[in-house]
Amino acid sequence: MFLNMDTIKAKIRDIPDFPKKGIVFKDITPLLNDPKLFHKVIDIFTERYRSEKIDRVVGIESRGFIFGAVLAYKLECGFTIVRKTGKLPYRTIKKSYDLEYGSDHLEIHEDSIHPGQRVLIVDDLLATGGTCKAVAELVHQLQGNIVGLAFLIELAFLKKGREKLKNYDIFSIVQY
Repeated sequence: MFLNMDTIKAKIRDIPDFPKKGIVFKDITPLLNDPKLFHKVIDIFTERYRSEKIDRVVGIESRGFIFGAVLAYKLECGFTIVRKTGKLPYRTIKKSYDLEYGSDHLEIHEDSIHPGQRVLIVDDLLATGGTCKAVAELVHQLQGNIVGLAFLIELAFLKKGREKLKNYDIFSIVQY
């Protein structure tokens, strides 16, 4: 299958005013519904990180779980989830982060990453970078070594996300 970034972008649907007025939500479900294209996206991530000797992929709630779990399988490493407060059943550590309209918290199991493990953080979208920065801080608190941050989509026009995460290797498949 010949693939260029426009092929991927054509399967990402814009939903205006969701979840609130003024926001254009990037809906990835059409891409996920296309088995060949979804496979190619996973292949792009896999090829990018195959030689990095990743020990753990960290997926950010909730769409990061989709890409992260499959990528962990392909890279033959463990998979760790980061969720909003109160969703994980075991002992956790927590980090707060700022939103446009307040703040929220993310949690990770305290035993999910071991000191020195090579970690790849995965999510569907990089916007302002606040969520991913909080996850990176959780990984550092557990003494993991972050190899990179991987995203399907980057809202590059915001610029804030990349600036906030400038100390990390950032990879995004498509940019807007």
